Amino acid sequence: MSTGSTAPKPGDPGVRTGRAAGPGRGGPRFGRLLRQGRLSGDGTRGGSVLRLFARWIRRPLLPAVRLWRRNIQLRIVAGTLLMSLGVVLLLGIVVIGQVRNGLLDAKEKAAQSQAAGGFSAAQDRAATTPTTPAAPGQQDGVRVGTSLNWRSTLVEQLASGGQSAFNVVALSRDGGDTANRGARASGEVDPITSIPADLRHWVAQGTGTFQKFTRIHYTSSKASEPGLVIGKRLNDADGDQYELYYLFPLAQEEDSLTLVKGTLATAGLFVVVLLGAIAWLMVRQVVTPVRMAAGIAERLSAGRLQERMKVTGEDDIARLGEAFNKMASNLQLKIQQLEDLSRMQRRFVSDVSHELRTPLTTVRMAADVIHEARVDFDPVTARSAELLGDQLDRFESLLSDLLEISRFDAGAAALEAEPIDLRQVVRRVIGGAEPLAERKGTRIVVVGDEQPVVAEADARRVERVLRNLVVNAVEHGEGRDVVVKLAAAGGAVAVAVRDYGVGLKPGEATRVFNRFWRADPARARTTGGTGLGLSIAVEDARLHGGWLQAWGEPGGGSQFRLTLPRTADEPLRGSPIPLEPEDSRRNREQAAAGRARERDSRAAVPTQPAGDRPHLPVPPRLPAPSRATVDPTALPGSGARVVARATPDGDGGAGTATAGGNGHLEWEDGTRGS
Repeated sequence: MSTGSTAPKPGDPGVRTGRAAGPGRGGPRFGRLLRQGRLSGDGTRGGSVLRLFARWIRRPLLPAVRLWRRNIQLRIVAGTLLMSLGVVLLLGIVVIGQVRNGLLDAKEKAAQSQAAGGFSAAQDRAATTPTTPAAPGQQDGVRVGTSLNWRSTLVEQLASGGQSAFNVVALSRDGGDTANRGARASGEVDPITSIPADLRHWVAQGTGTFQKFTRIHYTSSKASEPGLVIGKRLNDADGDQYELYYLFPLAQEEDSLTLVKGTLATAGLFVVVLLGAIAWLMVRQVVTPVRMAAGIAERLSAGRLQERMKVTGEDDIARLGEAFNKMASNLQLKIQQLEDLSRMQRRFVSDVSHELRTPLTTVRMAADVIHEARVDFDPVTARSAELLGDQLDRFESLLSDLLEISRFDAGAAALEAEPIDLRQVVRRVIGGAEPLAERKGTRIVVVGDEQPVVAEADARRVERVLRNLVVNAVEHGEGRDVVVKLAAAGGAVAVAVRDYGVGLKPGEATRVFNRFWRADPARARTTGGTGLGLSIAVEDARLHGGWLQAWGEPGGGSQFRLTLPRTADEPLRGSPIPLEPEDSRRNREQAAAGRARERDSRAAVPTQPAGDRPHLPVPPRLPAPSRATVDPTALPGSGARVVARATPDGDGGAGTATAGGNGHLEWEDGTRGS
């Protein structure tokens, strides 16, 4: 038996046309922007408006995204639901396909058997019916009417056993005859639209049985329904060929398939919801102790060392809670031991420093007497008296530094702030360091002292910080110039000390403020330093609410910058002096690269002959643009320290915005300025 081409089966999704999407909530606003001509394609104003529109769309999604990123329980439950939904959909598609194929296969076998019996009965009836030859002079229409009556009777007899299970259609091979009087059908079936043209072509050309799935249409108000059409070309009682078709409706199979789909959809939805609830309950049993541990860890980090987890049961979570509590107990014990040890050390240093002052005073008096009488001694004894005096001076300085450090550690340091002009403090510091600078062959240069630099600060502490920075710069400057720069902008003042000596290696800019730290342990302290100067200096800066920061490069010198707020207790947001100087190696390389690119661009411009080139006035040379144009008073009060900074190439990058001496602040991002 031959079969026709495949056709859509019952249950296949049809083509649906949807409505055009209407304007959303943002439609009027977007249309208003279009009407006002504010959206352009040049990427200027239109680009900014598009970014605003994207931000307006993204704003409601931010809470959901934040919740998704922070809630592991939500992610697990959502993932379980999605995977369960995928499995249910896949299982439903497979089950529906199997049921659909089973129903159609059973119906197809039954239909083929029924149609084969009907075709045999029609052929037997045509063979047993006697033919009536036409009388001489009788018209051909009488014979045709007899044939059609025979077909009508045949259709009625074949369809009588169907009882709405199938219908029978008999068609003449003549297309014109079919349209008028050659078609015979049972059950009000429309033979013209119910029998596909390609199936009629196959039946007309072949001798076998052909079938195709299609839709059965009726001449009455009855709705069309899917069905299976099986046809074959036969001979009637007069020997004329005609086409006989069996039409089997598939309404019951379609109803059964719809019922199966509804059942599977209901069961699948129930299974997905049930799996989601199970996943939520199971994950909650694991996530709740983890959240509890996270909250207790945060409280432990805040200093509440007595917090512990509640442990119930003997499972893995309970063992985790016990281990966490044990860790917290050990941590609390260790912290208490370290606090007691630190307290004992601070008290020991303070007590020893105080106790040493009395014998030191006595030894100082005796050493002064010996030092004044050294002219009467022999050279060896006189030199010993001088060394004794120098070392006593250093010991006294070390003792004073230890006492100051103990005050900082105990929190007993007090700030006596008053309005001072830092230029006067710098002059006093330079005056005290001039003898050392002369011995080293170093010249101290002051920059930016044309205008007053006034701030509320403790003059004694600021002078101690600057003296330490200047003396260190002179000692490590290798005989080169030392530049002291002053600047003020916004709510901050700054003093930077720049030297061109050995510099600092990577990573040493933060360790230089550690107590007794030395970049080169083999280097001798010719000026008798104690190793605590920078540690005390950074504590003095913090006491003012300011910064003391260092920058350096190997062989390129270093720069230390002290930044103080103009008003006491005012939050510090920036510095008017960049941490990395403009003459650093990297800045010089970038400037040289920029000049080289400028020369290359000029060389690439084609020249004109002298006679054809117009004479244009030469524009005056403009001053170099400032390195930052950010007004610190215009920044938000959140204390954000990262802004775009203009590089020598003109590109804005994330880093520090520097200001040199143009009256703008440098905003720090917590790292060394770039």
